[in-house]
Amino acid sequence: MSAARPDAVSAWIGLGANLGDARAALRAAVASMDALADTRVLQVSSLWCSAPVDAQGPDYLNAVAHLQTGLPALALLHALQAIETGAGRQRPWRNAPRTLDLDVLLYGAERHGTPALTVPHPRLAERAFVLLPLAELAPHLVTPEQRAAVAGQRIERVADAPAWLGGSD
Repeated sequence: MSAARPDAVSAWIGLGANLGDARAALRAAVASMDALADTRVLQVSSLWCSAPVDAQGPDYLNAVAHLQTGLPALALLHALQAIETGAGRQRPWRNAPRTLDLDVLLYGAERHGTPALTVPHPRLAERAFVLLPLAELAPHLVTPEQRAAVAGQRIERVADAPAWLGGSD
């Protein structure tokens, strides 16, 4: 585990995969994020299974990780994209099935609105597969109205952390 700088920022990362061994891909992604310079993983949610939203393909496995990082937001995004590429992520079309998807959901209290990065994530409040794992770790970040708005989306918790990460409950 790498040490984060004292001036590190809390970042919340959405993880998803629906191709190949999705559980192994998510487990490896957590380890890779924890190995990033000036970054450490503080918490990881339970593992959730969800239907694709605005997409086709098999169900997704999803989780949210809470990081402490000294990396600037754009550098963190690039590091996450390198982890995706290492996991075989391809981008043939928008919302295509994927071996690994890592999204910066929140980066401290900062707001970014550039072509490369938008935080808070622009669809954060529309996705049960983001909101429920996020609420598990940080209930104060998800409002009852947001939960109600995604109540009709199919999602279920399939494994508690740390069990799905290879540890014991």
